Amino acid sequence: MGLVRTAAGNAVWLDANKTSPYDFYQYWRNVGDADVLKCIRMLTFLPLSQIEEMAKWEGSQLNQAKEILAYELTKMVHGTEEADKAQNAARAVFSAGAAADMPSTEIPADALTDGEIGILTLMVQCGLAKSNGEARRLVQQGGVFLGEEKVTDPARAVTAEELKAGAVIRKGKKVFHKAVLA
Repeated sequence: MGLVRTAAGNAVWLDANKTSPYDFYQYWRNVGDADVLKCIRMLTFLPLSQIEEMAKWEGSQLNQAKEILAYELTKMVHGTEEADKAQNAARAVFSAGAAADMPSTEIPADALTDGEIGILTLMVQCGLAKSNGEARRLVQQGGVFLGEEKVTDPARAVTAEELKAGAVIRKGKKVFHKAVLA
């Protein structure tokens, strides 16, 4: 298991102001199959008998082990209420694509120019990329979606109407974020 990194490449912080409980949960939910049991053993207080039972799990059962790991660590760091919220939001986003439960950012109207904001700037404002350059690379590599549409043009603008409706940005396969006009 290497250095702990979020999808954006930043360290995972214990401070909710630096890594939200949802992002913290998602990091641990997405740990590699080979590392999940090692993390459960080292980082949780689950009974050894339960962990030994999990060691027999394969395939889709490993996803359940990852959920347990993510929940237990989020509960330990951020409390039961935040762990419940993060788990429910993740399940809603990935099972039903529920935009209401995913992390969101309010975009102030003065951030728009002529009723639009560039996708690169929007990604930076939502914390999906550290810079316009990083956002551009993500778009060029085919890793950015706006709703169901793959963003292929780094010059793509997102309109005020799209933001009013709640523009869902997906980075890679698993990072969802909603941008809304404030």
